[in-house]
Amino acid sequence: MELLNIKDLYANAGEKEILKGLNLKINKGEVHVIMGPNGAGKSTLANIIFNNPQYKITSGDITFEGENIKGLKTDEIAKRGIFLSFQTPEEVPGISVINFLKAAKTAVTGEPIKIFTFKKDLEENMKKLDMDTSYSKRDLNVGFSGGEKKKDEILQLLTLNPKLAILDETDSGLDVDAIRTVSKGISMFKNDENAVLIITHSTKILQEIKVDYVHILIDGKIVKTGDGSIASMIEKEGYEEFK
Repeated sequence: MELLNIKDLYANAGEKEILKGLNLKINKGEVHVIMGPNGAGKSTLANIIFNNPQYKITSGDITFEGENIKGLKTDEIAKRGIFLSFQTPEEVPGISVINFLKAAKTAVTGEPIKIFTFKKDLEENMKKLDMDTSYSKRDLNVGFSGGEKKKDEILQLLTLNPKLAILDETDSGLDVDAIRTVSKGISMFKNDENAVLIITHSTKILQEIKVDYVHILIDGKIVKTGDGSIASMIEKEGYEEFK
């Protein structure tokens, strides 16, 4: 069943055209990967889906579960069941991890939190991600290493349990062990009723995850789609033949 459908999308960052007729369809139960050189438009796509005001759609449509979400506010898009991780997670002094997650869960679902069950599930997920459970009482990402920040984002993913997870360079700057833990968290999240879109320039994270489709994004449009073998080819040969 179709979750996300992007049709002939053109978009600008400021006055510069970045996306130039991009098409992408994601169904439930699928893991998609977008790869491409720096400046190809990978992160722009993620920001456009979430209606970041720094970017502007000039033409095309974005539908989620059949609804056109192009004009919705970012919080409304999140409430529809879309999650976005960031390349560089922000530090938020004064708000603990657990309080942030409780507030986010309440905002997305619109339902009150059962505290005992929430804390129990949170601690179980933290242990599975090799996170010290005491981190739940620390200020969000403050003093966290790069790997800890990325694990915290995967913890947010597991807590919010969206329909579509968009992971923008989640593996950036991580060592092998941290990548393995993040991959484990993605596998914990993934099921037949949701989907994952991984945006990356590296193939390391893909070694631990079953991927359905790899898309090559060059100069604002997808120029090639295939299975995981494309990623292996990119690792060896680069993007030259697609330009």
